[in-house]
Amino acid sequence: MTAEHEHPVLAGRPFPLGAHPEGGGVRFAVASSIADAVEVCLVEAGDDGSFTERRVELTERTFGVWHGLVPGVTDGQLYGFRVHGPYDPTRGLRCNPAKLLVDPYARRISGTLTDVGAALGYVGDHMDWTPSAVDSLGSVPLSRVTAPGGADTGPAPNVPWEETVIYEVHVKGFTKLHPEVPEHQRGTYLGMAHPAVIEHLQRLGVTAVELLPVHSFVDEPALTAQGRHNYWGYSTLGFLAPHAAYASEPGREVEEFRTMVAALHAAGIEVLLDVVFNHTCEGGLGGPTLSFRGLDAPAYYLHSANGGGFDLTGCGNTLDAGSPTVVRLVTDSLRYWASELGVDGFRFDLASVLGRPGGGGFDRNAGLLTAITTDPVLSQRKLIAEPWDATGEGYRVGDFGVQWAEWNGRFRDTVRDFWRSATGVAELAYRLSGSSDLYDLSGRRPWQSVNFVTAHDGFTLRDLVSYNHKHNEANGEDGRDGTDDNRSWNCGVEGETDDAAVLELRARQARNLFATLVLSTGTPMLTAGDEMWRTQGGNNNAYCQDNETSWVDWTPTEAAEAMLTFARRVISLRAECPALRQAEFFDGRETPSGVPDLVWLHADGREMTETDWFDDSRRTLMMWIDGEDCRGRSRLGEPLEDHSWLLVLHSGAEPARINLPAGEYGRCYEPVLDTARADGVPERGDPLPAGSPLSVPARTFLVLKVRT
Repeated sequence: MTAEHEHPVLAGRPFPLGAHPEGGGVRFAVASSIADAVEVCLVEAGDDGSFTERRVELTERTFGVWHGLVPGVTDGQLYGFRVHGPYDPTRGLRCNPAKLLVDPYARRISGTLTDVGAALGYVGDHMDWTPSAVDSLGSVPLSRVTAPGGADTGPAPNVPWEETVIYEVHVKGFTKLHPEVPEHQRGTYLGMAHPAVIEHLQRLGVTAVELLPVHSFVDEPALTAQGRHNYWGYSTLGFLAPHAAYASEPGREVEEFRTMVAALHAAGIEVLLDVVFNHTCEGGLGGPTLSFRGLDAPAYYLHSANGGGFDLTGCGNTLDAGSPTVVRLVTDSLRYWASELGVDGFRFDLASVLGRPGGGGFDRNAGLLTAITTDPVLSQRKLIAEPWDATGEGYRVGDFGVQWAEWNGRFRDTVRDFWRSATGVAELAYRLSGSSDLYDLSGRRPWQSVNFVTAHDGFTLRDLVSYNHKHNEANGEDGRDGTDDNRSWNCGVEGETDDAAVLELRARQARNLFATLVLSTGTPMLTAGDEMWRTQGGNNNAYCQDNETSWVDWTPTEAAEAMLTFARRVISLRAECPALRQAEFFDGRETPSGVPDLVWLHADGREMTETDWFDDSRRTLMMWIDGEDCRGRSRLGEPLEDHSWLLVLHSGAEPARINLPAGEYGRCYEPVLDTARADGVPERGDPLPAGSPLSVPARTFLVLKVRT
């Protein structure tokens, strides 16, 4: 390695940060308010796996940013930074020039962490904090200069929130086993763009894919030591770099990501990203020094008074939402993905951390959250918060600001409990009607409740009705990982069985859960593969299972085909019926039919009383929804009309006898969905007279169209 003096470094500009080809070279800019000196290291990789570097000192420092334009450097150049400065862990300062650092603003990152020991900033017991002199070049990932531009991502679909159906999906796992995707494209961005994959999404009826993390990430040292991998990707290294392993051709991850977005946009499907701005891959204080820790640890991470860690995430470190450096990185990252890579929205992992500057109490108007919602680009994207972190203070379902949608964990818990007969109907009514108790008073809309019953974290739909307990032995943590609060029911047998009665009950329960999710007011989020009866064998925390446990199995089976047929039918019903996806909360207003916009009915056909609501043994609820005054509009802004609807939910173990409401509610009722049937098609479709009795099978969800 040598210092470079032959070509003078030009001053350049401090912003934007990162590496930018311009003026016959590349302008480098990196933030560090504590550094005494910063070198950009231009790296060459030899055919034998060796690396050489040319160090160039960045002598200009403006606004805490070290910058300079290095002549003769071109697109594709590998590089990293070495930071000279204070090393005093008692104050959170960990500068160590022996550690080659990834640029936080790199748009491509090559390689991975191959030697954890070489990446550690200390030697011996990490509590001694003796600085390490081991050079990490050759053992850590490298940044790569990347010119802007690429394939057009196409016009954004701009799907209205009230029409949105989200599909949470893993880029690799979704297509790794897909028989129609060319083998070299399976598990890649191009695999997601394959016509057969897009056709599946379109026929299912989803309007947005929510991709599990695609920011560049690396495995945690503990997983590496076990020979495992971080499959989910919640271990970010580069917030502007697409994960390179999801490219079918090395080095083309940016182009292939853009191609994927363009293909999905052409199909009318939006692209949402699951983003992790609450912690990084560097882990706790004993973890490796790969980027942020070596650049300016106090500017990125929360620390205690003596330089110790401050962990709100359960992942070893926490980004400080009150730091201007973090606010700038987060908003610059989001704006890059939205403006240059065509992304339509974001789901923020452990988003409560973003509202806790300095690690304090949650504030919905905290600087970082406000910076996101007031940004002229980001304010036009779908913004979804996971409204909790790893602490009690961080549980904030319903507490985010007016522009935020939220993962509604209350919906998940209530619906699971109802269908396993563990609760009555009082809270269920709130969840079915858009969770006005959580979102109405803050001025939000019902579609800002992102409803779900399963997600990547937890049981699949099939496992939810097949297991009472988690089975995580394969994760290598002796079953300690993963939640014990599954609210699941195995229908009488734990795990796989050939008992026909149990299998039929499980399929019916899955249909009940799925139909409740899709037909409740709010924005439904499905988990990829649930519609094809995917199982993880009872593993409810498959974060390190980069194998058939997590990958979607596309093998056609009778059970998978039946579930897929049912799923398509229910999603299609929602799309066709604006009264079932209204954009405003029900408020008891009188409608042209003479009946309020929403009426809750007892099984005998009368309106529910206060006593009825507090009967926790009640297992049957009818929901009458007016369609003549439904609060929805077309994409041109025209008011929409619909039929009125009667939803009947019965979770009891025995059949229920109900009376169809009479009088002003309607003349007759036409069955359109019956979860007691494998495909959801009612056995009889002829209208039933108002006031007539109807026997509802055990554990069944009925949807009836009201004829006036």
